[in-house]
Amino acid sequence: MALSPTAAQRRVIDAADPATGRLKGTEAQLAALVKRGLAFRHPRPPHDHFLTPAGHRIRESPADARTPRTTEPATPEPAAPSAAPSAGGVFAARVGGEDAVPGDAGPARLREVRSAWQGLLELRRMTRSDGSTDRPCGWERTHLVQAAALALEAAGHRPAGPDGGDGYRVRATPQPEAVAVYGPDGTALRGCGATLEGAGWQVGEHTEPRTRVRYLLASPCKV
Repeated sequence: MALSPTAAQRRVIDAADPATGRLKGTEAQLAALVKRGLAFRHPRPPHDHFLTPAGHRIRESPADARTPRTTEPATPEPAAPSAAPSAGGVFAARVGGEDAVPGDAGPARLREVRSAWQGLLELRRMTRSDGSTDRPCGWERTHLVQAAALALEAAGHRPAGPDGGDGYRVRATPQPEAVAVYGPDGTALRGCGATLEGAGWQVGEHTEPRTRVRYLLASPCKV
């Protein structure tokens, strides 16, 4: 759970790049924001720091809604889990078929998706002895639908609306560690497959026996 920043930390948040959420500050300031779940450190050089979705929300909140706290958490969690997508409502990737949300395709949503994806890459790095980010981590293996949807949304694929439409749909399957991905046509489906493969998933294209609908069966690559 993200904690409210102090007044000094709020100034660092306010100065973040409005498009990317990139932060500038001292190492101590940035580390404190990471501890509070408001920022994450990019795993690749130059290891810049960026706002998490929670950090973006604080940056965009009105002045009278700010409630600074001056105490640091005693035993903070590592940065990456705070930046990773949460099933508890902090962030949820679009799996396709949801009702339309006002502003869902706007800049704020794009920043949240970008931050969540970078946070997930950081979680991969922190949970591997070699620091690699090319394969899904434990969180992804226990949240298959959300993980696959995040990879697709972060790559710019459009989720389907409540009436289907032209976007992707990610669904759970009876098969262990596998999700089904549906698309409006073969081109879009292959594009989704390429994105998931690039994100460390094994992908195969299949046809439903009764409906003859083509779909992808995707599973996280084994370690």
